Amino acid sequence: MESLLHPADSRRIAAGAARADAAGWLTARQRALLHRRGWLRMLAPRQAGGLEFDLPAVVRLEEAVAAIDGSLAWVLTLCAGAGWFAGFMPPAVAREIVGTRRVCVAGSGAPTGFADVIDGGEVDAPGARFTISGRWDYASGAPMATHFTLNAVLRRDGEVLRDAAGAARIRAFIVPARLVTLQPSWRSIGLCATASHSYSIEAAAVDGGYGFTIDPACATAPGPLYRFPFMSLAFVTLSVNLAGMAAHFLALATPAIGRRRQSGSALPLLEAPGVRERLETAHGTLAMIRAGFYALLDGAWARVAAGHALTPAECDGLRTQSLALVDAARAAVDGIYPYCGLAAASADSEINRVWRDFHTATQHTLLLPQD
Repeated sequence: MESLLHPADSRRIAAGAARADAAGWLTARQRALLHRRGWLRMLAPRQAGGLEFDLPAVVRLEEAVAAIDGSLAWVLTLCAGAGWFAGFMPPAVAREIVGTRRVCVAGSGAPTGFADVIDGGEVDAPGARFTISGRWDYASGAPMATHFTLNAVLRRDGEVLRDAAGAARIRAFIVPARLVTLQPSWRSIGLCATASHSYSIEAAAVDGGYGFTIDPACATAPGPLYRFPFMSLAFVTLSVNLAGMAAHFLALATPAIGRRRQSGSALPLLEAPGVRERLETAHGTLAMIRAGFYALLDGAWARVAAGHALTPAECDGLRTQSLALVDAARAAVDGIYPYCGLAAASADSEINRVWRDFHTATQHTLLLPQD
């Protein structure tokens, strides 16, 4: 499969990584690259002006970028993923959003706000209108966002609306950035340049057409991307970020260990019993799990592209293999880090930045260790 990442792009990404980390936001050149390549539109439907790339190509691109700069890859993954939602919006709304100059969609999945039905109208009526208020956290790429997605609990006259099972009804919305107030809240040790700040909305009136339901049955775009289950897409795209960062860490770890000597000896630490074996095992295990991951992803994509729906068992398999990839990445980084020396603990070193990015990314709720 042909790579979407050109060598010149790799150099541009790498050149700005340290400056972006120190500044707490992507450099102007990094942001320009995202727009110039159209990567933030790569999961949006063609009928709306998106690129609608095949999912396996997108996942490989995200992994390749993560192997250079974790922060840029994380913004790319989360914001391009939010662009995928255009495949579930009314076509006119999708065209409006995707056609925005230098479009970037950020957002948060937690339902930490409310959408109140205006004038007692029906929630599902075409002309429904809502007043949205709340605060949402962890919007990666927030400073460059032209639009924000959010999940809100539906209310009427201050009362939460509930479904037949008694659960609160939740709806996804997309709103323009002009309705949003950013709350500078991102203080993480890693993924610093993602600027994953919080945002708030206060009593903003939003048309019901800017609400959407993320379900293959509700897709408004015909391509296979929008028949691929959301949770499966989330698992495969997030997990490769960890795989890419782990590969970057291992690439930097070998020379870092090579500069050290065994305690009480002038012999290189790499020649100590077990050290080289640990490195080889880390590389080998990660490569083996990665190969199985892509075999499963490519097969699942082929089935969906052929018009089939993934079964629950197939979705569970993608989740299991994605988490196995994350576990292998975590074992590789944590197993090798103690041998890398104080340079790996210096906040100014590249290997430390990768270590910080990796461990920040592992805190995503979907990427918790398997039982």
